Amino acid sequence: MSKFKNWVSAARLRTLPLSVSGIIMGTALADLAGFFDIGIFILALLTTLSLQVLSNFANDYGDGIKGTDNEHRVGPKRALQSGAISNKQMKKGIVINSIICLCLAALLIYFSFTKEQLVFVFFFLVLGVLAVVAAIKYTVGKSAYGYAGLGDVFVFIFFGLVSVLGVKFLYHQDFSWFAVLPATTIGLLSTAVLNLNNIRDIENDRFSNKNTLVVKIGAEKALKYHFGIIITAFISFLIYLFLLKHPILFSSLIAFVPVFFHIKKVVNFTNPKQFDAELKVIALSTFLLSLLFMILVFIK
Repeated sequence: MSKFKNWVSAARLRTLPLSVSGIIMGTALADLAGFFDIGIFILALLTTLSLQVLSNFANDYGDGIKGTDNEHRVGPKRALQSGAISNKQMKKGIVINSIICLCLAALLIYFSFTKEQLVFVFFFLVLGVLAVVAAIKYTVGKSAYGYAGLGDVFVFIFFGLVSVLGVKFLYHQDFSWFAVLPATTIGLLSTAVLNLNNIRDIENDRFSNKNTLVVKIGAEKALKYHFGIIITAFISFLIYLFLLKHPILFSSLIAFVPVFFHIKKVVNFTNPKQFDAELKVIALSTFLLSLLFMILVFIK
């Protein structure tokens, strides 16, 4: 495999649609309020994609050097695990991607705020730095929060609340508690993807002392937790649609159809390997939900 293909593989392209779901949803919410800017939209997408790739590189590096990615791992082989990319090369990739991500975030902030809005500029710059640090610290370092069962919390915050509410604020500098409902939906569905991933990896994570929430509570309770956050995500979005009072937007709920089939399917799973294929079901359904909602908002 060529070096380029190795880096593409390490970037984990299948994780990218989920990462931009919050940006798409936040953009739709801003458009509902009468605000849209193609420049902000593109820069927000690029920043988020860069952040997700950074997270994937860091996850590969962190789990690789700690030995969590080993021959017992259920999912696809990682770059460090297979030897396709060395530790030194991956560290360099993380540094370069961090710089790219921060530069994109700075551009996004520059185009979103005026000189008179320095408080917002400072706040979002700090938020950008925190997002980069969170992306790296999931598995890297002695205090990696992914090894302490806090991954779910960070995914909910950054993939849901920060992503949706943050990008909405960039368009028109307005915060609405009303928008917390769809932000909660995206955050919970993103958390469901992580939870599935951790159910799949429970045995190896336990063996490697990676104390994810699934390792802490066990696979049976993790599955109940999984169903709970998906149902809560659906109810949250349904309440938002009822409060919004735009009948055409209810059509976006079709994105939950594969999610409910997924629930019916995984309840009978007994082998952790079976969960791997279901990761893309939730990830792509979340992306479809945000995309359908944005399209319906644009045409309503």
